[in-house]
Amino acid sequence: MTVLLTIIHVFGLITMGCGGLMSTSLLTSIFAKDGAMDAFIEGTAITLLLGALMFFSTLRATKKVTRQTGFLLVAITWSATPVFSAIPFLIYIPSLSFVDAYFESVSGLTTTGATIFSGIDNLPMSINLWRHELNWIAGMGIIIFAVAILPILGIGGMQLYMAEAPGSVKESDLPPRIAQTAKALWLVYAGITAVCIISLKLAGMNWFDAICHAFAAMSLGGFSTHDSNIGFFDSVPIEIVLTIFQLLAAINFATHFVVIRKRSLSPYREDMEMRGFLTLVLSSCLFAAYVLWDTGTYPDFPTALRHATFNLVTIATDCGFATQNFNQWPIFVPMWMLFLSCLSASSGSTGGGIRMIRTIILLKQTRLELFKFIHPYAIKSLRIGDQIISNNIVTSVTGFIFLYFMCIVILVFALLLTGLDFVTALSAIIACFNNAGPGLNQVGPATNYASLSDLQTMICSFAMILGRVQIFSIIILFVPEFWRK
Repeated sequence: MTVLLTIIHVFGLITMGCGGLMSTSLLTSIFAKDGAMDAFIEGTAITLLLGALMFFSTLRATKKVTRQTGFLLVAITWSATPVFSAIPFLIYIPSLSFVDAYFESVSGLTTTGATIFSGIDNLPMSINLWRHELNWIAGMGIIIFAVAILPILGIGGMQLYMAEAPGSVKESDLPPRIAQTAKALWLVYAGITAVCIISLKLAGMNWFDAICHAFAAMSLGGFSTHDSNIGFFDSVPIEIVLTIFQLLAAINFATHFVVIRKRSLSPYREDMEMRGFLTLVLSSCLFAAYVLWDTGTYPDFPTALRHATFNLVTIATDCGFATQNFNQWPIFVPMWMLFLSCLSASSGSTGGGIRMIRTIILLKQTRLELFKFIHPYAIKSLRIGDQIISNNIVTSVTGFIFLYFMCIVILVFALLLTGLDFVTALSAIIACFNNAGPGLNQVGPATNYASLSDLQTMICSFAMILGRVQIFSIIILFVPEFWRK
């Protein structure tokens, strides 16, 4: 009972926070007179009242935070909060099913950017702002989740990062307390977002589009205010600005903090994870551009480089913007883009997938195993920079990657069982699981996820949540031994 009351209390606070955030869109609707005011009045009232009821009814109850409580709270927060954040969608669009509204909300809160909405250009300003607010708040939320909450649960947040990324961020470089760390990273996140907004305005967007797309870029959320996404603007300066900020958002925010604190770019040079990420993504842009030019998809290399760079970066970083229908490109390029979405983003960033540091560790471990096969009596440790990586970290990484691919395989088969074709099923799960947004074929960048059945939509919603919480936080709940402690 104590655990249950603790969960209700904390989730009540989170729900009130969701209602408070919803009120900003309410103010926007009142100011813009866009016709969605009633949806946000009712949504805000329902969310605040239910949140307050949960919070204040358990205020004096005995509360106990255990690892079980933490895991349950993570699962409930990421699966139940979208129910509340979907309320304005349901009220404003009465014909919208709960499954579709829930999918849109989950997509926003997991910073996936997949959508079931058509006619986005005609949506009220407040509805569009709400979608992007979900992106932005959740983007920072996942960073705090990674660096502050996961260590408490013992599944490798900042403590894992410290062990995995030597030379870039030392423990002494960050504020010592969780609250101070969270505040520092919030300030960095908000500051870079503000710079992105101003840059997009100078590049040619109006203020509203600049705010929404900056929210989506920094959270790597991928929502847009237009059906044709970034292709609506057909602007090289806008694409350049968004490309730069998507790359920044896919780099560990702790590294950004240290750069600002030290007033030096040296932490970037010392961050092996960032170097691996940029090398892989930027070299892939050049190769993809060559393939598109060589196959005649675009008439000249500069044009191919422009479109390959923007669309590859946005998928590789798990953002999900689009300027072209890459579903019609030679199949190698979009499949390579989806592959990059699995492993490119850095730990401590707003991206999803395996994360580059795990990829580096696995590659180094593979090389070490080959070395030991050739020299069976040699003693050699796995190192990243000057730091030895413990066997516990290697085991954790190996287990995570195995679970990662097994989850993808199971979910793909689940979609195939519903009747989807293989390319649509595979690309939809990879895109949703990595929180990357558009897939191929039926869920490609020129379409959306609205054509999926309710069952297929719920499978994709589950994939988004499972990928966002880094698998363990959900899977652990199905292990019997977990409940015997």
